Amino acid sequence: MKHYSKSRILFLITILIFIVSISLPQAVAAADSGLKYTIVVSKFENRSNWSGQFSLGDAWGTVLTDILNQSGKFIVLAENDMRIEAANERNSNPHVIPAQLLVKGVITHVQNTGGQAGGLGIGGIYLGGSKSKSEINITMYIVEAGTGQVLASKSVIGKAEKGGMVVGGRGAVFGNYGAQNLGKAVENAASQGVEWMITQLPKIRWTGAVVMNNNGQIYINRGTREGVRMDQEFIVGSAEVLRDPTTGEALDEMVTERARIRVVSVKEKISICEVISGSSESINQGMRVSLP
Repeated sequence: MKHYSKSRILFLITILIFIVSISLPQAVAAADSGLKYTIVVSKFENRSNWSGQFSLGDAWGTVLTDILNQSGKFIVLAENDMRIEAANERNSNPHVIPAQLLVKGVITHVQNTGGQAGGLGIGGIYLGGSKSKSEINITMYIVEAGTGQVLASKSVIGKAEKGGMVVGGRGAVFGNYGAQNLGKAVENAASQGVEWMITQLPKIRWTGAVVMNNNGQIYINRGTREGVRMDQEFIVGSAEVLRDPTTGEALDEMVTERARIRVVSVKEKISICEVISGSSESINQGMRVSLP
């Protein structure tokens, strides 16, 4: 009886492993392919009650952009560059978006406290210890650029604490670590945010667009910059955004496959492909490019 029970358990485990193994490649295909996601960091709105020597929204955007670049998973386009590229491309086709993803968000709360802990006064000069604690709360959204659909959201809390020497006299205090410490909290929150974004990538489809059909040679707007390589294969199809008829919210995107293409030449920002199945005549500028 015990042998039968163990066999049955092993059988169920085998079936479970099989189910997971056939479903996993679809989820992690883009991550396994080495392709990078093109992203734009939009300016985060500061809804906290904090104001200081620098713009908190600008500081956050700068730090987040730097950490996204360092991760090696993203190609970060400057927001102004993205707008210019989008405007230029919309002149010929309103559906071509240079970035795949946008990251947006709101700074909801900032707490920055500092105080002195003990010290010694000599001749009107104060020498003391200082400790500063900073905390910043941010809500982030990953948005699909082509549809405006929110793909994922996350709230992160960045914290930092620092101590040091404070020198004061005649009403002046030198060595205030408050602003510097808040910067560390911003960096901590941004690091958490990027780590979370990377965990979301297996759930997000990697996409590109057809730039031109030149007598059967298909040019797409992804190249070595995004990790595209020779002989890589893609699906080309017409995309239709499904929207809620009452609210206009983008719910999903339906892609109808027209052909399959293979990369025969790669440059930094574009790739040239040949058609390996389907009709080249059915491929038009602006069509969606995705992984098989």
